[in-house]
Amino acid sequence: MSKAVSVLGGATYQGEVTITEAGLRGMITLRGDLSDEKLAAAVKSVVGLALPETRAIKEGKQGAVAWMSPDELLLLCEYQHADALVAKLDAALAGAHFLAINVSDARAMFTLSGAGVREVIAKGAPVDLSRRSFKLGEIRRSRIGQIAAAFWLSDEETLSVICFRSVGAHLFDWLKNAAEHGSLPRFL
Repeated sequence: MSKAVSVLGGATYQGEVTITEAGLRGMITLRGDLSDEKLAAAVKSVVGLALPETRAIKEGKQGAVAWMSPDELLLLCEYQHADALVAKLDAALAGAHFLAINVSDARAMFTLSGAGVREVIAKGAPVDLSRRSFKLGEIRRSRIGQIAAAFWLSDEETLSVICFRSVGAHLFDWLKNAAEHGSLPRFL
């Protein structure tokens, strides 16, 4: 059996901010009726968190749950637990109309840290990343450059980005370019 590896093996770049490929991370797409109490209870049993509000992410000790669309959540967990959590969701939601699938190997995740994380992302995302508009706990699905991505702030100097694995190396290169020393305009 082959060993799972992340897209860039934990690559890191130090520029205006530090960019780190986050390694293997469990990711589960859950689609269904987000107003269903059974679905909310199933999510709470898997990651220990209530459902987030629209365009929000909740992070906790067991993982995270992110609102992705009116009928879709992304659950984040330890990589090795993703299949077991999908099975737990399948059992808890038996009889309901839903889809739970492990997408861990189809995604790449990066962590940006440092005072300029908003400005690095602002170079390529059509999103108002000012503090008054983009707040902690908010998640955005957008584009960075021309790459489909989702991103959120865990704190004022830590931003996470998820993209498709197939464009992970390209996004890493884009982020490195955007974070070059001396390249931030210091507007945000």
